Amino acid sequence: MSEVKSHEFDNFLQKSAADYRLFLVYGPDRGLVSERAAQLAGCFGIPLDDPFAVVKLDATELQQSAGRLLDEVNAIGLFGGEKLVWIKGASAEKGLSEALQVLAAAPPSGSYLVIEAGDLKKGAALRKTAEPSRTVASIACYSDDARALNALVDRELSEAGLRISPAARERLLEALGGDRIASRNEVRKLALYCRGRDIISEEDVLAVVGDASAISVDDAVDAVLQGNVDALMHAMRKITTSKTPAFLVLQSCLRQFQQLDVMRSEMDANRQSASQVIASLGRGLHFRRKPIVEAALRHWTAPAIRRELNRLQTTIYQSRSRQSLEESLVLQNLLAIAIQSAKR
Repeated sequence: MSEVKSHEFDNFLQKSAADYRLFLVYGPDRGLVSERAAQLAGCFGIPLDDPFAVVKLDATELQQSAGRLLDEVNAIGLFGGEKLVWIKGASAEKGLSEALQVLAAAPPSGSYLVIEAGDLKKGAALRKTAEPSRTVASIACYSDDARALNALVDRELSEAGLRISPAARERLLEALGGDRIASRNEVRKLALYCRGRDIISEEDVLAVVGDASAISVDDAVDAVLQGNVDALMHAMRKITTSKTPAFLVLQSCLRQFQQLDVMRSEMDANRQSASQVIASLGRGLHFRRKPIVEAALRHWTAPAIRRELNRLQTTIYQSRSRQSLEESLVLQNLLAIAIQSAKR
């Protein structure tokens, strides 16, 4: 078993990462997942700007075929040397977990595989494959605690040659912690604003630091279900600040409506109430989200849910084929669904 706890990563990177070829990096802090995946990729000695040595794939490209990943990992680079295959946006793709299972049994000798995933539950296929295996390093990424946030602030401000008052530090820490990249960007923005001064004041923090304390794709999905346009816009701004791909929000929303479709069908077929269906089919939902999903079940009919599923699937296709418009397409269609939720 090769599980790396969130606080053990720095030590693992320095002492043990070189012993592995396969890495699963996952957790609710998507900024930290992205940052640690990049740190791993940088420690292999492979030029990350070399398109012949580095292959980057979206997990959705592997949904239909486990063989695609196996081919990429086992292929020899055009000019020889070691190769990095970097998968982003993983969640519950069957093909990806099957491919990882094959690779875990016989790790590649000339390639590295880094998989970036979201907040995988304990029983998720990728975790069930990675965590018992001695050949896969499974790295959890959870939101920074007070100690980690203080270390982040000290490091960034020290590099900028700045000090911070106790009151300003307290105010700053209140606004950080939901996502590592967003937190780092806020501290760097503050350092740039205060460049040339000796010490950062509380007024400086209030003037420039935004709220990066709770960035979650679930917040955006919940806003859609509740028909809360203001909350959706707020969540999307925070997600954009954290550099989280907008496509992940769309993907999560699709999964939520697929779950609603199954639950609503159960309600209609067996004449059950929303609360009864949540009790039987919603066991994997976080307790905070259960009332939101239950309310959505009461308000959405089966035909309406399927209509929105078609909209989401069409948007996924459009965003993949016209990536330059991805953020606009995602926001436009999520707003349209949120408005429908509000009407209901």
